[in-house]
Amino acid sequence: MSQTLSNQFAFELSPLGDSAIMITFGNEIKYDTHKKIKAFMDSLENDPFVGLIECVPAFINLTIFYDPLVVYNLYKKRNKTESMSPYKVVSSIIKKRLQQIDSNQELIHRTVSIPVCYGGEFGPDLEYVARHNNLTTDEVIYIHSNGEYLAYMIGFAPGFPFLGGLSEKIATPRRPSPRTAIPAGSVGIAGAQTGVYPISTPGGWQLIGATPMKLFLPNDNPPSLLQAGDIVTFSPISQDEYNETVLKGEGQ
Repeated sequence: MSQTLSNQFAFELSPLGDSAIMITFGNEIKYDTHKKIKAFMDSLENDPFVGLIECVPAFINLTIFYDPLVVYNLYKKRNKTESMSPYKVVSSIIKKRLQQIDSNQELIHRTVSIPVCYGGEFGPDLEYVARHNNLTTDEVIYIHSNGEYLAYMIGFAPGFPFLGGLSEKIATPRRPSPRTAIPAGSVGIAGAQTGVYPISTPGGWQLIGATPMKLFLPNDNPPSLLQAGDIVTFSPISQDEYNETVLKGEGQ
C-alpha cells in the first residue's frame, strides 16, 4: 500500500521473503527518486538498526536485508507481552526513519574518471552506433566522452554500473542477439544507458570501447570500484596507452 510522509514523498513497503523488505519510491527513473533512495540508504548505513545486514539500491527502490531472528529476539526482549513479526518490526522502524529524511537535501557525489580505448577490437559496435544515429564514429566518441553519468545502481554482474545521462544523440537499442561472452572492461550502450562490463559475461549491449581499469575488485571492501550515486566520466586513450596500463599490471 502506498503511503505519504509529512515531508511529502510517497513510498510503498513490500516483503521479499522472510528477511528482506523493499521500499519503492516511485515508478520513474529520475534523479529525484535516486536522491530519496541514496539519502535513506546513507542514513541506514551511518546509523544501522539492530539486525540490518545490507541495503541494495536500484532505479526506483531500495531493498533492505535483515536478520529476522535478531530482530525478533530484540523486540521480544523489549516487549514481553506483545507479539509482532520481524517484518512488521522492520516496517515500523523504516517508517519512523523515513520521517527524518530531508528529500530536498543535496547529495555529495564522488566523481570517477574511466579511461576508454574506443573502436577497433575494443569497440566492435562503434560503427553501428554511429550509423544508427547518423553520426561519424569520431562524433560518437566525442559525445560519449564528454558526458557526465550517474550510477543509479550496481547489478546484473558484480560491479556492473547502470549509468544514466547518456545523450539521446547516441542512444542505441541492444543487439538483437546477445553475445555469449564479452571481455571484462568493455564499455557499452543499451537504449539511453551506458555501462562497463567488470567481468567477462554474456551480454547484449552495443560495445563501443574498453577500459583497462578494473571495476570488480574481489579482495577489496567494497569489491566494486563504483557505487550507486557516483558520477562517472570517460576519457579517450590510445591502444598503446591501454596496453601500457595492462602491462604495468594496473588493468584487466
